[in-house]
Amino acid sequence: MARAQGCGSLMLTRTSFIPGEMRLLGRFWQSASGYWRGPTAWTAWLLVIALIIDVVLQLLTQYGLNFWNRDFFNAIGRKDRAELLSLALRFLPLAAASIALVVFSVWARMTLQRSWREWLSNRLYSDWLVDDRGPERSAIEGHHEAPEYRIAEDAKVATDLPVDLVNGLLQSVLTIATFVGVLWSVGGSLTVHFDGITLAIPGYLVFAVVAYSALLVIGIWLTAGRLTRVIEENKRMEAELRAIGTHVRETREGKVVQEAGINDRHAVGAALKAVIAIWRIYCWQLMRMTLVTYTGLLVTPVVGLLLCLPKYLDDTMTLGEVVQASAAFVVVQTAFNWFTDNYTKLAEWTASANRVAELLLALDVDRSPGAQASRRSITAGRTVPSGDEVPS
Repeated sequence: MARAQGCGSLMLTRTSFIPGEMRLLGRFWQSASGYWRGPTAWTAWLLVIALIIDVVLQLLTQYGLNFWNRDFFNAIGRKDRAELLSLALRFLPLAAASIALVVFSVWARMTLQRSWREWLSNRLYSDWLVDDRGPERSAIEGHHEAPEYRIAEDAKVATDLPVDLVNGLLQSVLTIATFVGVLWSVGGSLTVHFDGITLAIPGYLVFAVVAYSALLVIGIWLTAGRLTRVIEENKRMEAELRAIGTHVRETREGKVVQEAGINDRHAVGAALKAVIAIWRIYCWQLMRMTLVTYTGLLVTPVVGLLLCLPKYLDDTMTLGEVVQASAAFVVVQTAFNWFTDNYTKLAEWTASANRVAELLLALDVDRSPGAQASRRSITAGRTVPSGDEVPS
C-alpha cells in the first residue's frame, strides 16, 4: 500500500527503449517455447501445419478470384451474356472454398491459442503455488503485484496474439510473392512523356505499391512510436488499481492489518488518477495511428485505379485488367501493410509478454538457493501461537 501514494507520479511519459526489454522477451520465450517440445509438441506442430496449408489454399483461392474479376469485367465490357452466366457459376465454388477456409482458419487458430495458453498457465501456476511457499509469499515482491492477474490476463494475451500475428505475417509474405507478379505482368510498363523526353517505367505498379506502403509505415512510426510503452504502463496502472482495491476491501473486512499513515481513499484516488492519465495518452496514440491507417484504407483503392487509368485511356489495358490490377494493388498494399495494421497488437503483445517475463524472473529469484534457504529458516523458526496469543 505504501506504493499507492506515489502511483500517480509514475513515469507516464516514458518513451525511450529499454535494453532490458530484449532480456524480458528472451525470458518469456525460454518458458513459452516449451509448449513446442515434449508431450504437447505433436499437437502444436499438427495445428501449425494445418494453419500453413490453410493459408496456402486461401492464397490460391484469392488468386483465382483475382483472375475471375478480370474475366467478369471483360465480359461486362463485351456485354457477353453467355460468358457472364458461365462466370457466375464459376464464382460459386471459389466463394464456397474461400468461406470454408476462413472458417477452418478460425478453428485452427483458436485451438492452438487455447492449447498454448493452457500449457503456459499451468506452468506459471505450478511455479507460483509451490508447496514450500508460505501464505506470506503468495504475492511476489517488487512491482510484481497481483501475479494471479498476470497469469490470467497477460498470459492469455501473450499466447493469443503471436498465433494471430505469425499467421497474418505468413499470409502477407506469400501474398506479396504471388500478387507482385500479377501487378508486374498486368501493369506492364508505363511510358511518360515530359518536355520532349520519353521515359518507360517497367513494372511501375510494383514500385508504386512499395513506395506507398513505405509512406504508411513511416507515418505509423512517427505518429504512434510510443504505443508499446504506453500500453505497458496502462496495464501496470490497471493492475495496481485492482490490487489496491483488493487490499482496501481486505482491510475493511479485517483480513489484513492497515499500515500506519495510509489513507484508503487517497490511495485509491491516486491509483485511479494514474489510470486516467495513462488512458488519455493511450487515446491520443490510437487517434494518431487511426488517422494514418484509415486514410490508407480509404485512399488505397482509388490510388490503384488512378495508376491504371492512363493505360486504360490509351487502350493498352482493358476494363477487366484495370479491375484486376487495382484489386491486386490493394491486396499487395494490404500485405505490405502488415506492420501498420498490426502495430497495436504488436505493442499489446510486447507489453503482456514483458509482464509475464517479469513474473517469471521474480519466480526465478524466489526459487534460488538463497531464497529457499531463507524461507526454510523462517519456517523452522515459526512458533504456533496459543489461543490467547495474537500472531505478530
